[in-house]
Order: sequence, then structure tokens, then C-alpha cells
Amino acid sequence: MKKILVVDDESSIVTLIKYNLEQAGFIVETACDGQEALDKTESTSPDLIILDWMLPIFDGMEVCKDLRQRRVTTPILMLTAKDEEFDKVLGLELGADDYMTKPFSPRELIARVKAILRRVQLPPAEPVIEEEEDNELIKVADLKLYPEKYEAYYKENLLELTPKEFELLLFLAENKTRVLTRDQLLAAVWKYDFVGDTRIVDVHISHLRDKMEENTKKPQYIKTIRGLGYKLEEPKEA
Repeated sequence: MKKILVVDDESSIVTLIKYNLEQAGFIVETACDGQEALDKTESTSPDLIILDWMLPIFDGMEVCKDLRQRRVTTPILMLTAKDEEFDKVLGLELGADDYMTKPFSPRELIARVKAILRRVQLPPAEPVIEEEEDNELIKVADLKLYPEKYEAYYKENLLELTPKEFELLLFLAENKTRVLTRDQLLAAVWKYDFVGDTRIVDVHISHLRDKMEENTKKPQYIKTIRGLGYKLEEPKEA
């Protein structure tokens, strides 16, 4: 069974979420402040974190930022009572994988949790096979993506990507050389809740470039098509 860490300082919210998660078959750990969230993440290794935005000691923003800086890639579902576009973008910019505002439907929360876990679940270990025989490999010059493993390599180095960053890169690679609008990328990768929040796409594109481009000011792989969106292509030889 998958383990979920629920972090919220409102006991009624924790009780509600814990009950519904356990009814859905999950193991649940809880924390009531930012420091306890960091400690529980390290000690219990949850499969997913449900993280409230407003917390004592360290708020959700600081917790999320700290975990990502320490290369902890555990998926994070942010909760907040706020609904400003700035909060949504900032939470995702710091490495959160999804976002829900209070009040929320427990049924939708469970659906979101299951959807995130499906996206990041790795398959059982299999014998190593040569790249030529690996039908799942997507290759664009020095960039290699393995969709089943949620792994991406640049020049044989594993890229440290969040689930959303990987999904965005994968969609770009699957549509290599095709110009994709921000709205198309929102619909394909985020699927819900972020209609019109195109800055979310720009933030994730920036993160990808930081991790895989030799020169982010002159990107060779992910190109900006002014007034339209982005496309991924093989670098042109000098």
C-alpha cells in the first residue's frame, strides 16, 4: 500500500483527509507544522505529500522549496485556502506537482492522489536491455527519455526532474519539431484547473532549460516560437 504524508495544522482537515485516504486503501502519516513535515518526510519516506500552504514554523512554500533543493522528488499536492493566480504559479514554480484549493471534495482529492501516483509509479525491475531493443526509448540528439521509468538523460547524465517537468519534456519530445501553444501544453500536461495560467508553462520550460541546455539564453533544444509557444528540436550542428 502507498504511504501518504498529510501536513496541515487544522485538525479537522487532517481527520477528514486521513479518514478518506485510509478508506481508499492508503497508509497515512500526519504532521502539523513545517518542521515536522520535513522530519516525517525523511523518517517515513512517503510516496506522496499532501501539503498545506499555511503552516506554523515553516510554511508549505518553504517546505516544498527545501525538499526540492535537497533533491527529494516525492510528489507534492499543495492545499490552500487562497485562490490567487500568484499562489498557484508560485507553488508549482517551487516544485509542487498539483494544486487544490479549500474547500475541496474528498472524492476529488483521492482522484488527484491516485492520478499523481499513477504518473510516477515505476514498473517492476527488469533485466537491462540494450537501447536498440528498448522500444520505449525516445531519443533527440543527446537527450534520451524512458517514459515507463520516468527517467530522462542528457549526455548520459540523469536529469533530476519533477514529475511535471518530465511529462512536459516527454510531450515536447513526442511532438518533436511541432510548435505547441501554451494552452496545448496546459491541456496535455496539467489537464485541469489551470486554464489560462500560461505562466505555469513558462516556469516549467525555464526549469527544463536550466537542467539540460548548455546555454539557457540560446537554447538548442527547447525553442521559443514568439507569439505561439514552444517546440523541441534537435540542435543544429555548428
